[in-house]
Amino acid sequence: MTARIERVVTSGPVEIEGVEYNVENNTWIVGDDEEVIVIDPARDADKILEKVGDREVLAVICTHGLPDHVDAAIEVAAKDEAVIALHPKDKRLWRQTWEETWPDVEMEDEGVFSVADVELEVLETPGVTPGGVSLYCEQLGVVFTGKTLLADGPGKLGDEYPALADQLSVIGERLLTLPHDTRVLPAHGEEFTIGDVEPQFDKWVSGSLMESSGPEVPLLPDGTAASGIKLTADE
Repeated sequence: MTARIERVVTSGPVEIEGVEYNVENNTWIVGDDEEVIVIDPARDADKILEKVGDREVLAVICTHGLPDHVDAAIEVAAKDEAVIALHPKDKRLWRQTWEETWPDVEMEDEGVFSVADVELEVLETPGVTPGGVSLYCEQLGVVFTGKTLLADGPGKLGDEYPALADQLSVIGERLLTLPHDTRVLPAHGEEFTIGDVEPQFDKWVSGSLMESSGPEVPLLPDGTAASGIKLTADE
């Protein structure tokens, strides 16, 4: 059977210092009529599992450990006792959501997951988080970039780039070197292609991001970033 990709958009509140925001997340399902891999299971496990249906969940892959992208991971994985995969440098972030449970698989660069006769290759793409990864599927011509690269540029945490130099480096070296027609499927927002964003890269490097970009989520009333997530790598 031919592998296909399905998108589930979930949403939920993020409360920061008494102010509540609603954030939408993309969960991606890769597979066929028999088996699937679920990428970035966010918010609503029931909605994700409804889309999965009777198909077997082989693995749940978290491209990073931020709470709103892993909070449905355990329930989705439990359907078929699937493994949960996360890069080890995001384990401390994971523990902010799941204090008593560890992921089953520690991803590493160039690792491979197989489903429905296609392969997902792990690309280390840190920046927003220390253990951020992307997943490239050459057979389907797609790359799942998590929070590393969105349609409007590099992903942020609030209105900040925690490690922008590193993030731009991996975007240039690991993502923009993919074929121009590669579809980019991020954790937030709409899909695009590598060719769509490649012309903007030089502007990002020259500093335009710091001059003109707005916050990915609203600022607090006092103008500070709507953040509060600790981003210390688990050494």
